[in-house]
Amino acid sequence: MHGPASPGWLLVALCAATGAYCLLRMRSADEGQRRAAGGEALMGFGMAVMAVPAAVFTPPRWAWAAYAAVFGAAALRALWAARSGAHHLHHLVGASAMVYMAVVMAASSASPRAGAGHTHGGGSGVPFLTGVLLLYFATYVLVSGVRLLPVGGGAAGGVAWGDRPELVRACRLSMGIGMLAMLLTM
Repeated sequence: MHGPASPGWLLVALCAATGAYCLLRMRSADEGQRRAAGGEALMGFGMAVMAVPAAVFTPPRWAWAAYAAVFGAAALRALWAARSGAHHLHHLVGASAMVYMAVVMAASSASPRAGAGHTHGGGSGVPFLTGVLLLYFATYVLVSGVRLLPVGGGAAGGVAWGDRPELVRACRLSMGIGMLAMLLTM
């Protein structure tokens, strides 16, 4: 991603930690929880790799096609799974956003001028699809943040720490923040 190195490394750390937590959630006894955690782990680690500052590592051009293929497959899986639950639509949007960012990054790495691929023809401003994705993820982050606010005395009791709903929401919130940050740096 384009942008300063320090925030880039913070984003890498946030996404990698989220991906690692999601891997731990895959040990849940609940099959639905395991499936969602697997997709979220893929997103977390994929976002971490994509967020490595370009000053440190510039992936080869073929890597962006690999990103697009992996997250395109994840988007198709989420589309198929969306038949049974609304949260899979969010996974579809997230995976599609990753495909979009990979395509934009491939175009900008192929262009002779740095950053010229993102403005689509040299115009100024934010491309329409980037703006729509920014709006979606900003709304998602705000709604997810509100859902984390405590509303009453329900104790976690015997629920395993990987299955606790507030931790799952915090994981999803941090990935939404990461996606928002990545879209802002494009």
